[in-house]
Amino acid sequence: MIDLKQLNLILEGYKAYFPSHWDNEKYKWEAIRHFQDHWNIDAKDFGEMFKQATDKTYNLLASGYAYPRGMIINFAKADNEATRTMFRTLFDESQDLAVRVDAFQTASEELRARYDDGTWRNHYQNTNAISTYLWLRYPDKYYVYKYELFRSAAKELSSDYMPKRNGSIDSLIGGFQMYDEICEAIKSDPDIPEMIRDAITSTCYPDPELKTATMDVGFFIGRFYNQEKEIDLDGLHSDAKFSKWYAPVIDTLYKMGGRGKRPDIHQKIIEDYGITEDELNIVNSTGTAKVLNDIDWARNYLVYEGFIDKGEGGIWSLTDLGKTIVVTDELASKITAKWIKIKTAEREHRYIPEIDLSPYYIYRGNDAQNSNIPYTKEDFLSQVYMAAERYDTLVALLQNKKNLILQGAPGVGKTFAAKRLAYSMMGEKDESRIEFIQFHQNYSYEDFVMGYRPDGSDFKLSEGIFYRFCQRAEKRPDKEFFFIIDEINRGNMSKIFGELLMLIEKDYRGAKATLAYSGMPFSVPKNLYIIGMMNTADRSLAMIDYALRRRFSFFEIEPGFSSEGFMNYQQTFGNETFNALIDQIKILNKEIAEDKSLGRGFQIGHSYFCGREEKGMDEEWMRSVVEFDILPMLSEYWFDEPVKLQRWEKNLHGVFDE
Repeated sequence: MIDLKQLNLILEGYKAYFPSHWDNEKYKWEAIRHFQDHWNIDAKDFGEMFKQATDKTYNLLASGYAYPRGMIINFAKADNEATRTMFRTLFDESQDLAVRVDAFQTASEELRARYDDGTWRNHYQNTNAISTYLWLRYPDKYYVYKYELFRSAAKELSSDYMPKRNGSIDSLIGGFQMYDEICEAIKSDPDIPEMIRDAITSTCYPDPELKTATMDVGFFIGRFYNQEKEIDLDGLHSDAKFSKWYAPVIDTLYKMGGRGKRPDIHQKIIEDYGITEDELNIVNSTGTAKVLNDIDWARNYLVYEGFIDKGEGGIWSLTDLGKTIVVTDELASKITAKWIKIKTAEREHRYIPEIDLSPYYIYRGNDAQNSNIPYTKEDFLSQVYMAAERYDTLVALLQNKKNLILQGAPGVGKTFAAKRLAYSMMGEKDESRIEFIQFHQNYSYEDFVMGYRPDGSDFKLSEGIFYRFCQRAEKRPDKEFFFIIDEINRGNMSKIFGELLMLIEKDYRGAKATLAYSGMPFSVPKNLYIIGMMNTADRSLAMIDYALRRRFSFFEIEPGFSSEGFMNYQQTFGNETFNALIDQIKILNKEIAEDKSLGRGFQIGHSYFCGREEKGMDEEWMRSVVEFDILPMLSEYWFDEPVKLQRWEKNLHGVFDE
């Protein structure tokens, strides 16, 4: 028996979730249709027929280090008739299911042992694979059994049945019985049967008994719904849920950690996500109406829990735990089309599924400055100090290849330029469409794409930062998104990107590949641009990975002392000492560029001298730049040429001598 009340709550969430994931999941319905159209137990070449019939199963019969489909094809090559007999017995519905499953596994091991060529160490025909064959053949009766998903559903629904991680036939049969109960509830739901029928196309199996739809609900429970963490808010809303799949963006951490000074909530967040008290306080100090989706540990705790209505003057508003934020009609229509209504004894709650709300906010009063500010090419040139024709080249390179590396000497403003390049191409300062990370030697695929991470005494599959950003970009194909990587040459690109190394290429954008850990199809969207930065003066890096060179365009950012933008900046001060210092730096850069042991990539960048207002342009600040930035760098450059170093110490100090 299962908790039907809890299941009905879950089904409300599933209905909101379904439209956003149908394109990724409909391959299951297509796999059945393809199998049914090509299956022929009496085919002369059974192995070739099986290969063709299961051609659309993708990760269902090959994931991680398990290759059940591949082994069946190998078995058929070794003994066509014995393999055919295995399936004829498995699909004989006159026999008990447990007997058939046991017979299939026994026959598989016999074939493996008999024809082993030294590489057949496992036949891989576990209950997951066998249930997949049964589901493909009899989709109106069976489900695909997957321990993790069935266990999540059993826990969430307080089921009498709980599967065991032993691959036993008893767990499979018990799981099927639990799913049968879920299936009956789905059939009785007023919306789901029609929703499935409307989504199914001519390439899909029609699923009249909704068995595959039941599997999809189980997937939703295991991968999304059961990620919830419940917190008692003592008088705010005791039944509020904080969940990854509700799309939280408004003011929540401020309310949780700030209002009422709740140390218990503080402590729970700290313990769950391994953050520090200072990090939490930084988030809280940002104030209300702060979009926090870009903070890894915060995303799970962000929530909208309240109501939306059209008040006086026809203005839509969201009320979040007492805080009202005005939104546009466009956003209101999106929310009302997708919200999840959850009724309790006290009131009706409406939860918003994952939607990027930030472009639609209209902030009130003091929050007006948070609205997206227009940003143009002219704004870029006034701040980055680059010639207009160089900017045009930069944009063309990025648009043409989708991937760009900004290289140059320390202090030329690569990071500063990368972000403003993104702004200028977006036409506005929209931080929600920019992600920034830094590579290092220990950065891994698990950090970047997906991997297992500790979760209490167990491990759970967690999405990496690039995976999540791609998902955000995919939801808004009409907008440009920018993923910025500092120190990109310090990471092992092949190790970090894995199978995505091919997908970031322009010609493969939008193409799907199967992820190593989840076995799910994934693609890098066409509207996502990758900008990397690297210092050409980094002596520790003798070579740049060829994989990096082949997939990225390279653009060198040069010191901008002679650019129109910097000269205008310099003239605003009218400071003779500053002018003399810049003249010396220009001469210094010429000498560095002509030095055979250094070169242009070791020049001094202009950013060391930028960012000052007129009142801040004093001699003390200029001296500190020379003493603590320029001279230490020259000491590294000319550590074996003390005469040259002493000469430049004298030249730079002389700027300040009368």
